[in-house]
Amino acid sequence: MYEERPALLGGAVVWRRRDVRPGPYRVLPDGGTDLILTPGGLLVAGPDTRAHVGTGAAGDTYTGLRFAPGQGPAVLGAPAHELRNLRVPLADLWGERRARLAAEQVAGAVDPGAALEALARARLADTEPPEPYVPAVVAALAAGRPVAEIAGAVGLGERQLHRRSLAAFGYGPKTLARVLRMNRALALARAGTPPAGAAALAGYADQAHLAREMRALAGVPLTALL
Repeated sequence: MYEERPALLGGAVVWRRRDVRPGPYRVLPDGGTDLILTPGGLLVAGPDTRAHVGTGAAGDTYTGLRFAPGQGPAVLGAPAHELRNLRVPLADLWGERRARLAAEQVAGAVDPGAALEALARARLADTEPPEPYVPAVVAALAAGRPVAEIAGAVGLGERQLHRRSLAAFGYGPKTLARVLRMNRALALARAGTPPAGAAALAGYADQAHLAREMRALAGVPLTALL
């Protein structure tokens, strides 16, 4: 069982998953990082360049705060590229004592999701916010604008944009654009758009291009996800 809702932190999502049976699960790349309350404590899921496949046990419950692309580093205190394709205990970033106290606070809350939000907002109050150009870069990439055009619009060279994107998103702008496009196509298909139409609307050259990207990023065909 999976459910989610918008978080108070703009662009972020609070989610909850309860495994009703043991077995594997697949998490697709989405350009963001997650702070997750697991049965073993607080875990950080870094930005993925490919699908992450894990195994859950029946009855396990997970509550997470999924940050919008670029939000995570300010809360977690680490550049996104250092967490790329990784799952690490929060203690590795915050230290054992601070992470343990945070886990106890979240686990003991009536609403763990709201507690995760409060934790993140408190952290943001004490740290530098994300660079102001970050949301503009994400929006432009999601709209399919060329990287060179985006770099010029935010006053950066392409190399500068790539370097800063590694720290903010975990990978360069072209990879983030691929991830955002895949999720856009998947959302269209889940809403009932035929694959060929989803490919065209999401910005792929054709349906075969969409199929190749799905296999590369999600690890399975679009039909399997649907």
